[in-house]
Amino acid sequence: MLSPSVTFRRLGPGDAPVLRRVNALFGEAFGDPETYTGEQPDDAYLEGLLAKEHVFAIVALAGEDVLGGLVAYELDKFERARREVYIYDLAVAAEHRRQGIATALIEHLRGIAAGRDAWVIYVQADYGDDPAIALYEKLGVREEVLHFDIATAPASR
Repeated sequence: MLSPSVTFRRLGPGDAPVLRRVNALFGEAFGDPETYTGEQPDDAYLEGLLAKEHVFAIVALAGEDVLGGLVAYELDKFERARREVYIYDLAVAAEHRRQGIATALIEHLRGIAAGRDAWVIYVQADYGDDPAIALYEKLGVREEVLHFDIATAPASR
């Protein structure tokens, strides 16, 4: 049950300290703190990201406490004049899970995406991440896809 004291908002310029706390939450939730907090960019970089119209960082707060966060990116499509939104990271602190926070974060993103005329929101889940899979199946249509990471070419010397 979602507490009425939980608030949701899109982060913007001036919110780099909150985004750092969201990244710490991601690192803890995903068991990968080094990736999310090991080499943090400076505030100017984070503020620049938060100022971009196509970058969405949404936070669930109880007072100043970060309970959950979501980062998504809007992608303009070439095949049709439309946009898609990709949820890249979504996590809720362990002690606040199963209270509707993840669903509410996605609902907040839905409102933003609709306001930007996005066609669809999509997300991927890892095999074995049953809670995430159950959440996404509740909200959308499941597709079986394969994901590949392709390394970029080394820079020429």
